[in-house]
Amino acid sequence: MSSESAVTGARRASGWALLVSELSVLFRRRRTNALLLALAAIPILIAVALRLSSSGPRAGRGPPFLDQVAQNGLFVGVTALVVAIPLFLPLTVGVVAGDTIAGEASHGTLRYLLVAPAGRARLLAVKYIGAAAFCVVAVLVVVVTGTLVGAALFPVGPVTLLSGDTIPVGEAFARFLAIAGYVTVSLLGLSAIGLFFSTLTDVPVGAMAATITFSVATQILGALPQLEGLHPWLFSHYWLAFADLLRQPISWESFGDNALLQVGYIALFGALALGRFLTRDVLS
Repeated sequence: MSSESAVTGARRASGWALLVSELSVLFRRRRTNALLLALAAIPILIAVALRLSSSGPRAGRGPPFLDQVAQNGLFVGVTALVVAIPLFLPLTVGVVAGDTIAGEASHGTLRYLLVAPAGRARLLAVKYIGAAAFCVVAVLVVVVTGTLVGAALFPVGPVTLLSGDTIPVGEAFARFLAIAGYVTVSLLGLSAIGLFFSTLTDVPVGAMAATITFSVATQILGALPQLEGLHPWLFSHYWLAFADLLRQPISWESFGDNALLQVGYIALFGALALGRFLTRDVLS
């Protein structure tokens, strides 16, 4: 084996080891577990509040699908997602993504990570993959917890879609998982934004606050009708557009538009993060 091949193999092995270590450390942190528990509490609170309520929610009042929970507990998960998308999910993602690089810098471990043969670009990719993995787990926690608590407290049966068609429970599960995938994709752009902010500072709280503030500001801009021409370019524009997955037949147009938009933000802020990180002095 040539020396070049040996170096390439060492870097690849180091990259995989770094990824495994990153995921292990991330999901063993008390803060990460506390964030996931807070997300799990959302569907539980919704279900318990409705169960204890003497009168069910009025049609058209509260979050979408709320008035259907009492008839079918499967809607608890998707209702909790609607509640969590504007604030709670971006907040938790902002905390994790903002800590990716800045957290290592604040603890003095960043320079030691860069000594490994993985390299700066690969370390940045590993950090982003970790943040993306948290997005997957966070969304699944909301959906799975909502489904379980909904099944425990309310009747479960065939689901009536927004188009008026009725589908069996098995197909409903598949559609709810598709919605979970949609929401996960929606958060990937925010993860890249948080990664970029994390490369700008050694103070993780600052990067977290910047990411969360950016998310809130974007949603405010998206709510202003005077800026309607800007709305399709905002990364939060399609966050709540997964209703097409609850129609018959399914329309994947919004899913594709959302994915394309998030890819654009990942490419833009990923490039900014890489440019900043490659020129950053972390070894002095």
